[in-house]
Amino acid sequence: MNEAEKSTALPILFRDDHLLVVSKPSGMIVHRGWARDRVVAMTLARDQVGRHVHPVHRLDRGTSGALVFALDRETCGRAQQQFAEGRVRKRYLGLVRGIPPEETLVDHPIPKSPGGPRVPAITLIRRLATFERYALVEALPKTGRLHQIRRHLKHLSLPLIGDVKYGKGEHNRYFRRAFGLHRLALHAVAIDLEHPVTGRRLVCRAKLPDDLAGPFAAMGFNTGQLDDGARFEEEF
Repeated sequence: MNEAEKSTALPILFRDDHLLVVSKPSGMIVHRGWARDRVVAMTLARDQVGRHVHPVHRLDRGTSGALVFALDRETCGRAQQQFAEGRVRKRYLGLVRGIPPEETLVDHPIPKSPGGPRVPAITLIRRLATFERYALVEALPKTGRLHQIRRHLKHLSLPLIGDVKYGKGEHNRYFRRAFGLHRLALHAVAIDLEHPVTGRRLVCRAKLPDDLAGPFAAMGFNTGQLDDGARFEEEF
């Protein structure tokens, strides 16, 4: 049984009568679909709040961080419309092989779904810090496509560490051996949306989990600064 299957609860970042925002661990899928995992985020969230939940969006299995559920279909539809219209702001942290420019805008079409046609996709990438020939970056996707951040970083020849699909095995093995990093180095650290019912701005931040914070600290990155809520609030 892996660590995701051992989880009994998801950290709750926000909850009211309409929305639930949790922090999903790496290794867990959002809901049953392409896989037959015994433990999924949707079921855990449902059991925690004692109500049926509707996933508003999704995070890849390997990606951890802020995940939004609605507690009724109407709220879900309203929230999903914000995502479809590009009105939800999301911030991710990732570790990549290579040193990117200080800031670059990736405008590169990719499929919205498996086997689908390529559609416009835009991601802003910023370099935060470097370690040897690797870099800590933040990614702000302006659209929501399948594996968008992972594919855009690969397009820049900056694959994410721990990415078995788009990355490089030799680098993944190095970080497993040297720093105990056994997961995809991508975390959804903040999400900003309009509450679908109250209309109030909602900014939720998910702290770096231990399986990323530990390796990042060992590389010399200031994990306390990465979790600085005031900084995210100001930039959002």
